[in-house]
Amino acid sequence: MLTSLKTAYSDTRAGDLAWALGREPLPALAELDLELSGARVRLRLLGASHQVLLDEEHGSCSETVACMPGSTAPLPLGVSKRIGAWEYEFAARVETLSAGSFLGRTQELLALVADHPNGLAGTFPGSPTAFTALLVQRHGEQVAWRTWHSYPQEGRLVSTRTRVGVRTHDAAEQALV
Repeated sequence: MLTSLKTAYSDTRAGDLAWALGREPLPALAELDLELSGARVRLRLLGASHQVLLDEEHGSCSETVACMPGSTAPLPLGVSKRIGAWEYEFAARVETLSAGSFLGRTQELLALVADHPNGLAGTFPGSPTAFTALLVQRHGEQVAWRTWHSYPQEGRLVSTRTRVGVRTHDAAEQALV
């Protein structure tokens, strides 16, 4: 689903993004609620980027990647944590692209997410290449999502990958070997 966000585009920077786990739901400009084989996933576009809320029988998880007032920690390149019975893995990448590459990549990503039943993208007024997009899928016992945040004034694209899944005995045993 593609939506035009009803908010003023603020000239933020990729370096202003921060990551947080476990935050309460923040005010959203757009939201997509999904049921994925017993997992309830809420993809949420914030004025300052994204929030994903996951609830299922093994627990709940809240991931926020946004420009959060008061946060001084930079967006981490990677995080791996245990959350109850889950293993949580997060990775982020910041790319600086030429003007032509940036335009082509943003068009490609918006087309991918807009037509996907498990995707939500929002464009900001004032800049057709300023957007935040999320795409979620379920693979067996794991829920995974990708996000993209564009910063046209910098020619930067921030992409994240997250995987949340039940820790299996096999995985625990392999970690000990």
